[in-house]
Amino acid sequence: MNIKEQLLKEIEKASDSTLKEVLDFLLFIQFRELQQEQLEISLLSEPILAEDWLTPEEDEAWQHL
Repeated sequence: MNIKEQLLKEIEKASDSTLKEVLDFLLFIQFRELQQEQLEISLLSEPILAEDWLTPEEDEAWQHL
């Protein structure tokens, strides 16, 4: 029996309050994974973007702020 089958078996036996808590936890984990993926993408793109941003021309363009 794989994990998904085990979960489904236990879900059938669980109370509504337990199911709500399990759902909340599952949604939290999915959100956390998405946040981690977005952070990794940002960190990976930073060196490439720095090539455009860290130039004398950019410094001059933003100097008035």
